[in-house]
Amino acid sequence: MSRPLDLGTAGRFRAERLLDVLVPTRNRPAELAVTLSGLAAQEGLPGFGVVVSDQSDGDAAYRHPAAATMVRALRHRGHPVLLTRRLPRRGLAEHRAYLLAASAARYVLCLDDDVWLEPGTLRRLVTAIEELGCGFVGNAVHGLSYADDVRPETHRHYEEWTGPPAPERIRPGTSQWERASIHSAANLLHVTRQLDLPAGAWRAYKVSWIGGCVLYDRAKLVDSGGFDFWRRVHEKHQGEDVAAQLAVLARFGGAGVLPSGAYHLESPTTVTDRDVEAWEVVLAEDDAAQPA
Repeated sequence: MSRPLDLGTAGRFRAERLLDVLVPTRNRPAELAVTLSGLAAQEGLPGFGVVVSDQSDGDAAYRHPAAATMVRALRHRGHPVLLTRRLPRRGLAEHRAYLLAASAARYVLCLDDDVWLEPGTLRRLVTAIEELGCGFVGNAVHGLSYADDVRPETHRHYEEWTGPPAPERIRPGTSQWERASIHSAANLLHVTRQLDLPAGAWRAYKVSWIGGCVLYDRAKLVDSGGFDFWRRVHEKHQGEDVAAQLAVLARFGGAGVLPSGAYHLESPTTVTDRDVEAWEVVLAEDDAAQPA
């Protein structure tokens, strides 16, 4: 029997470090353990912090022995970890807003609880955002069960930035919006193989939004409104990450980073009530507020 798990305190955790990883979770102890194991294996970025906020119906997922061991492994390797509960549930956007408020780091990585990161991923993302100077960079997640499902019609949506990413106002129905199709299945993995990059090389490409693994300049995310729009949408929503990224894109620009070191665990979703697309509500209100 393992000993009681130290949850940490918000006051001790919140510090002006380079990077914090923000992980919302619910009813996924096995997936959370895998996600934390990927973080524990990262190198080249000493001292990054990790916040896990749990909304499980029963015991917190981080109390499962496998997840708790990965928490201890992170701390053993010098990474502060804060474990919290955020109940009652008020929707995905409110949960992300709560996590964001827990950090004072320069950069924050919004990482879903069903994504494994291969070693070197965090270092590459931080290098990219520091060199590009934009509002966010991200790694779209690969679904490896689709590794043999090549969809060349989606590859035309891959377009590299030749300089620093510029701000873009992106809306549905445009060619820019269609960029997201390259992130389905294992499409990006196939594009990466075709490019045959040298070891250690990476490329920044144009996106509309990225799911699962997005690194923000925290100040720029906050300046763009963060996830505070949670009060404006029904709690049974999805697409909160899209809404936040569209706002950051419009002010500061953003980019996908290739190769991606993020792999989707392809587990069933725990978000079964998805009555509202948060980005639709936010865009409609924001566009209506613009002068004619």
